[in-house]
Amino acid sequence: MQSIPDDLKNVLGPNEQVQLYIRQKIYHPKINVDSVLITNERVILRHPHSLRLRKDYTDFNYQDVSNVVLEKGVLRSTVKCTLRFGGEPLLLGDLPNGDAQKAYGLIRENLVRYQAPFTQAGVPPLRPQSSPLNFSAASCRKCGSPLTAGQKFCGNCGLPA
Repeated sequence: MQSIPDDLKNVLGPNEQVQLYIRQKIYHPKINVDSVLITNERVILRHPHSLRLRKDYTDFNYQDVSNVVLEKGVLRSTVKCTLRFGGEPLLLGDLPNGDAQKAYGLIRENLVRYQAPFTQAGVPPLRPQSSPLNFSAASCRKCGSPLTAGQKFCGNCGLPA
C-alpha cells in the first residue's frame, strides 16, 4: 500500500482505520492526481487543485451508499457507488485493475457490515407498530408472539399452534 499523505491522516477520526489508499493512474503528464482513501467507516476522495496548493475532500459514509459496481477495463477500472438517497453516483475512475478490485471488495464488505439487513435503497426500515396487549389471546409456546383465533401456525417461527 502506498504511503498516506499527512493531510489525509488529519481528516481521519479517532477509531478510523485505513484499509486502502489509491492514487488514480494517469498515463499522461498531470500535476493534480486525485486519490481515494477507503477506511472502515467511509470512503474519502481527495481532490488537489491550484498546483497542489489547495485540496478538497469529499467523504461518503457506508450508510449513504446503496450499491457498488465494478466496471473493469483493459488497463483501468471504475468503481461506481450508487447513493442511497439519490444524487450523483460516486465514481472512482482511472484506477489500476488490481486496486479497483481491492476497493470493490472492501466497499462491498463494509456495506454489508454497516447496512441493516433487508432494507431497500431509499426506504428507511419500518418499525413494527405496537398493538395493545390482549391477555385473552393465545400466544406461541416457542417465541411468545400472539396468535389469532383459528391460526394453525405461528407467523414468526412456524411452530404449530
